[in-house]
Amino acid sequence: MALSQAKRTFGLVKPYLRWLILGATLFFIASALRQNWQEVQNLRLRESGWSWLGLGFGVTLLAHIWTGWVWNWILRELGQATSGRWAVQVYLTTNIAKYLPGNVWHLYGRVMAAKQAGVSASAATLSVLLEPLLMAAAALVIALTNARQSWPIQLFFLLLVLAAIHPRALNPLLKLARHIKGQAPDQASDPLQVRRYPLLPLLGELVFVGLRSLGFLLTAWALAPFGIEQVPSLVSAFSLAWVMGLVIPGAPGGIGVFEATALALLTPQFPTSLVLGGIALYRVISLLAELVGAGLASLAGRKRR
Repeated sequence: MALSQAKRTFGLVKPYLRWLILGATLFFIASALRQNWQEVQNLRLRESGWSWLGLGFGVTLLAHIWTGWVWNWILRELGQATSGRWAVQVYLTTNIAKYLPGNVWHLYGRVMAAKQAGVSASAATLSVLLEPLLMAAAALVIALTNARQSWPIQLFFLLLVLAAIHPRALNPLLKLARHIKGQAPDQASDPLQVRRYPLLPLLGELVFVGLRSLGFLLTAWALAPFGIEQVPSLVSAFSLAWVMGLVIPGAPGGIGVFEATALALLTPQFPTSLVLGGIALYRVISLLAELVGAGLASLAGRKRR
């Protein structure tokens, strides 16, 4: 009774919570932009800035292609005979839908495409639930390499996520879900079982976050040079900001949350105007990479048909 009441209350509050989070992050960014507007106006690309932006775009596009391949690994871990080329195509064409209100339509599109390809509904659903968990774990691992005061909190959440994707945690939940749906609890009624820890997909997501971090570094380098000793802090801050944009509700595609977190983490070490310019440029680069990826995947799909 109390649980159902809590769910109803959360359902009523959830839309307002999303707007509150989005409004707070945008206000924080707008305030920083207003205070540093003159410095931001004076920002210019370096002499070879367009080349570095091009490299940042290419690396970011490669990251999206790679994580589509990792999604195929997740499906294979769940016993589904899918191909990497198909997974990359579906992933890229659905990825842009994460910017729609609700922030779930890219996941819905992947589930529908997987079911049409013969993947079981339970495996398709579990794959799109596992993927952000693996991404979050990978980002937290990288963020912890140069974490400062908040490292105990980051470590706690990392261990929590790593435990959540263990078969001993997932399989009882799958069994409970079958029971709630009214299916028989034996394996024959629904053969989906997580056989082993998804180590390979986790390593794949580490590469994905690493590529996203590299894309950010190349974009920032187009504005101003930085020392090699500053790279760990930049990568750690980017990874933590990116995972915050991934997990916090109310921000489609992490817009606002990523920028506000990166701004808060990096301004103690770098000029605010430079951080604002870097994160704004990287958002544009990331959006362009996702749009180009979706376009190329759609063209490839039409040629195959």
